[in-house]
Amino acid sequence: MNFPILYLRKGAERRLRAGHLWVYSNEVDTRRSPLTDFEAGVQAELRAANDKPLGTLFVNPHALICGRLISRDPGHGMTPQRLTQRMEVALELRNRLFDRPFYRWVFGDSDGLSGLVIDRFDSTVVVQISTAGMELMKEAVVRAIQRLVHPEAIILKNDGKMRKVEGLDTYVAQAHGPEVSLLKVEENGVRFEVPLEGGQKTGWFYDHRMNRQRLQAYAPGKRVLDVFSYVGGWGIQAACAGATQVTCVDSSAGAIDSVHHNARLNGLDNVETIEGDAFEALKALADEKEKFDIVVLDPPALIPRRRDQKAGEEAYARLNQLGLRLLERDGILVSASCSMHLSQEKLVDIIRGSGRKIDRFVQLLEQGHQAPDHPVIPGIPETDYIKSCFVRSLTGFF
Repeated sequence: MNFPILYLRKGAERRLRAGHLWVYSNEVDTRRSPLTDFEAGVQAELRAANDKPLGTLFVNPHALICGRLISRDPGHGMTPQRLTQRMEVALELRNRLFDRPFYRWVFGDSDGLSGLVIDRFDSTVVVQISTAGMELMKEAVVRAIQRLVHPEAIILKNDGKMRKVEGLDTYVAQAHGPEVSLLKVEENGVRFEVPLEGGQKTGWFYDHRMNRQRLQAYAPGKRVLDVFSYVGGWGIQAACAGATQVTCVDSSAGAIDSVHHNARLNGLDNVETIEGDAFEALKALADEKEKFDIVVLDPPALIPRRRDQKAGEEAYARLNQLGLRLLERDGILVSASCSMHLSQEKLVDIIRGSGRKIDRFVQLLEQGHQAPDHPVIPGIPETDYIKSCFVRSLTGFF
């Protein structure tokens, strides 16, 4: 294939040689290859300042991340055949990991498919495309899904924030099969049903699967508070594992309705809900002298951008202090984060500081990670974003 050429500034290739796959607009030699010469989504050959080929990439001149590497081979672009091959390789891993077809099938850069996320819900497949290059391959993505798993329905849920950054329209469309309004999920032996309309991301978060499984070991006979519960992923699983009582907190009325629906779906009658802002709800529970054996904190990304670092870390600290205050004398705090800008070490430090702030002796029991259907690429720190800490909190002990 004959590609246009994108040149890097001197030294800008170091991060790529170390394993990263992104090119930022300020790394481009715009004298030799003006970004305005490229159309959004076009494939190009990438060269270092010394003219050495580095591979091929998708280009979007309108985005800060203006290039996403497709291949280290300058002669290979992203064809429908290569797309299908990489999707098949990704599928082989998930089928090896899980005995039921409920998982993240494609995790963007981690599967060599930058800008593409695919979640599988048995016979329904939900696709999210976030880059201009992958948008141009939308039809090839749908054909590959049909060929590889023969689903009843394929949904394009292209309404994420990243699309605006890439200059793409947002939409939700049925690409194949009958219209689907409810996604059915099975995770760790527990069933869920999630409305597609109004649902977050693809409708479900498979990334905390293993951490929710670990929660089940702590739950029997305990009273559990699930904060930022969404449709009850943590709380319902705790109840199914033998928790005596579960309270789910979320600001969305739709999510609260889904919690009750999923409790009934699993034959549970011990799940309560609180609709409202999480911080306000936690303060109100503390004022009411409520106590729980387990408190789960799984907020949305409180540090969405690097410039939000300080404010976000302060928010995590307030949240963890509130959670610790609501624990019984010998309670368990599950503190989770999906902020890629918050390291595991920093989360542990925030928990340490929160314990000292309110005079709690805390023991770090376990540290959790994202599930293996969200593989991490060592050269791309951004792919390593999920973390969780299981912490025992003791009062009057030390």
